[in-house]
This record gives sequence, structure tokens and C-alpha cells, in this order.
Amino acid sequence: MEPTLATTKSAEPRALLRLVKRFYEGFVFPRRSQVLATYLAPLIPDGAAVLDVGCGNGTVGRLIKQIKPSISIQGIEVMPRPACLIECSSFDGTAIPLPDLSVDLCLVVDVLHHTLNIEFLLREVVRVARYGVLIKDHVCESQTDRALLTFMDWVGNRANGVALPYNYQSKAEWDRLFSCCRLRVAAWNQSLPLYPRPFSVLFGRALHYVALLEKRPSSGHAADPQSGA
Repeated sequence: MEPTLATTKSAEPRALLRLVKRFYEGFVFPRRSQVLATYLAPLIPDGAAVLDVGCGNGTVGRLIKQIKPSISIQGIEVMPRPACLIECSSFDGTAIPLPDLSVDLCLVVDVLHHTLNIEFLLREVVRVARYGVLIKDHVCESQTDRALLTFMDWVGNRANGVALPYNYQSKAEWDRLFSCCRLRVAAWNQSLPLYPRPFSVLFGRALHYVALLEKRPSSGHAADPQSGA
């Protein structure tokens, strides 16, 4: 059958998306994953049980496990990949299907800005974690920041069908969210060498952060991440 104008037009974006996906997975994703694992792994206590929320294909989780083999790590994902590199189950993107305090630490890498209600998902993450949360996300302080983050998000995720609400937060907004969820910043790093020069000049800067957040107990004493209680 001869293609109609509509089908011809729809094929062009798909070809562009395939090209973007090949570029991202070939040149950006491997370095980004390795750098993230290098910065995240030291912040995870030895022997911790970790839940990787929105684990993607499990690359970052597997690299962290290689750096810190004493931990256990499992993932949950809205769209589980058939070839996920860590054990992964599905969830609806909002409610985490685990009991309260069922893991030591939740890992949330570039996930929160993909949800419309960051506070709701963050509260779910806090609910299932005994000790705290390890987050990698973005800091957006200007329209220029927003434009750059939007472009990076589109390049990295559009081809995989990931929801893109572009829900970026400023540092002050992140602080408010952490406070609302009874989290205390134990470590904060806004200098991550995710991209090689010259790309780091434009896309690096202070647009990315890694933070270790400890739960502030409402009563009693703080949970020990290695106690299993």
C-alpha cells in the first residue's frame, strides 16, 4: 500500500528518535552511568538492601553492585525492560508495592522530575526505606537551566517512551520537599562530571546533584541501616 502523507510524516520523527537513541546510548549513557555509580556507591552503607526506584535497564544499579558487592539491589519500574540487568518488578509510578520499612535505602536516579507529584512519590520512597534515600536529580534556577534540562531530557528519554513533564525544581524547592517528607540532607554534591569537554561547559555546570537524605524520626531513635530493624 502506498504510504499516505500522514504515515510518511509520522515515520520521520521515528527515524529521528532512532538516531537520537543511538547517539545517546552509544556516547552519553555509558559515561553517565559509570560516573553516577562512582559517586553513588560510596554513599550506600555496606550490606544495605537497596530498592532502585525507576531503575530503567538496571545499568546504574548493576555498576553500583560491582563497586560495592556487599549490598543487595532490586528495582521497580513503570515499564520494566525485558533485559533489565538487575531483578526488577513493575509498579504504577506512584504507590510502591512494598510494606513499610522493607528496605534499608531507596535509590532514585533521575526519576522524580518525571512525575507530576514529586512529594507523593517521595513520601512513598520514605515509607518503604528504613534509613533514607539516595537521589540523583536536577537543579533548575533559571529559564536557561530549564531549556537545557528539557533538551537533555528529550534526548535521553523520548525514544524510550518515558513520560516527560519536565518537572524541575530549584534548590529551595528541593529543600522544601525534603523538609515536608522529614528528610535531612546528609550529603550533597552538585559537581558531577557527567559529560566530557566541551559538552560539560553547557550541560554540566550545577544542573545535576546527588544527595544522601536521612530520615528524621518522628519519635524514638533513628533506624540503623545495618540492623535490619
